[in-house]
Amino acid sequence: MTTHDFEDLLRELAPRVLAALVHRYGQFDACEDAVQEALADAVRQWPVDGVPDRPRAWLLTAASRSLVDAWRSDSARRRREAMAGVLEPVEVADQDDTLVLLFLCCHPALSPPSQLALTLRAVGGLTTAEIAAAFLVPEATMAQRISRAKQRIRGARFTLPSEAERPERLGVVLHVLYLMFNEGYTTSSGPELGRADLTAEAIRLTRVLHRLLPGECEVAGLLALMLLTDARRAARTDHAGAIVPLAEQRRDLWDTAMIAEGVALLERVLGSGPVGPYQLQAAIAAVHDEAAKAQDTDWPQILALYDVLVQVAPGPVVTLSRAVAVAEVHGPRAGLAALGTLDEEDRMAHSHRLEAVRAHLLERAGDLTAAGESYSRAARMTASLPEQRYLMLRAAGLRSPEPPRA
Repeated sequence: MTTHDFEDLLRELAPRVLAALVHRYGQFDACEDAVQEALADAVRQWPVDGVPDRPRAWLLTAASRSLVDAWRSDSARRRREAMAGVLEPVEVADQDDTLVLLFLCCHPALSPPSQLALTLRAVGGLTTAEIAAAFLVPEATMAQRISRAKQRIRGARFTLPSEAERPERLGVVLHVLYLMFNEGYTTSSGPELGRADLTAEAIRLTRVLHRLLPGECEVAGLLALMLLTDARRAARTDHAGAIVPLAEQRRDLWDTAMIAEGVALLERVLGSGPVGPYQLQAAIAAVHDEAAKAQDTDWPQILALYDVLVQVAPGPVVTLSRAVAVAEVHGPRAGLAALGTLDEEDRMAHSHRLEAVRAHLLERAGDLTAAGESYSRAARMTASLPEQRYLMLRAAGLRSPEPPRA
């Protein structure tokens, strides 16, 4: 097993082990520390001794022992002895409590940003630095936010919410899964364009949620969106790892089984209840996926769906995406006009995506100098190395060649 395989296995098991520990012992922060100790032990021992037959049980035992050691070193002798008796390592039933952990991280005692951050850390397996980059805040600020969140839910019941509590917390859970998938599909930083482990875990958790709540249309819509989007993953980069734009992708590399599953999910829920943003985004993805060639894409239908999405879930990211559809239907100048006042949006000020879209539309409009400047600005604003390279190459391709010397 390669180092990459070890990392994938540990990343998959970590939230399941944490969920089991929190289920039995409570005290989220202490359990997470114990899991990190167990993962470190596995990194040291498994490459030498081999992966155990039951890796989850191995990690669970190691983490439980770490908890015992931590409590035995507590300064209060009486509490220490009582805790040690309770916390002796035990065999925990082989069940996956990750979904319960997910709802715990979305506890109503936490603010929405804290819910998102804690879930991405505990369930998604993102590092504090990665979460800080996604939220555009310093790493120290994010570390404090996560620490406070763990303290606030200390002692909370480890169980799925009641039917009365579910609607409020479900929206946050869906948003967390959406962000987890997006971070995996296009990472905010680093040498790789995406992280397949994160997209796979987001899809897995959304499948579990869909099985639990089959009547929730937006759960099905989010799962369809993920499948229809992830189906294109193999065609997003070339053999050298360079980004391939959607219009230039080899569509024979798209996963037809995932597309068929996503379309079937969408067809079952559309019209059966309120139409939410995830269903609409899935419908847009389906229109893209069902076009045999880029030029066959039904852009008027996509624009119509964006017009509805703007009414259902307005926001700068939707406005940005809609501008691309406007350009396809009405021309690049119309698309540039549709960008409107996004320059004044705080959420766009630190994102490279506005400049990247502006550059694309300026290039199509024939304003190559301005397009090159926007591509260069976008490249400087992203921490993703593949996106940097792609944007810099686009900028370089628009520069006029130097005149020959006399």
